[in-house]
Amino acid sequence: MMNIDRLVFAIAGAFIFSSVILSIYHNQNWLWFTGFVGVNLFQAAFTGFCPVAKILKAVGVAPGHAFK
Repeated sequence: MMNIDRLVFAIAGAFIFSSVILSIYHNQNWLWFTGFVGVNLFQAAFTGFCPVAKILKAVGVAPGHAFK
C-alpha cells in the first residue's frame, strides 16, 4: 500500500495534469488552480504542512518520512 508521501505526490500530479488539460480544452482560468497546487507544494517543502497529508493521516493512511 502507498504511504502518505507517495499519495501526496500522486494527488498533486493528478491535480496539475487535470487542470492543465482543462485549461487547454475548457478555460485558461484553470491555470490558477495549477498555480495554487504548485505554491502549496512549495510551502510544504519548507513548513512540512500539507492539507492533503493531514486528510490522508486522518483517514488512516500510513505515514512516510516527509509528513509525520
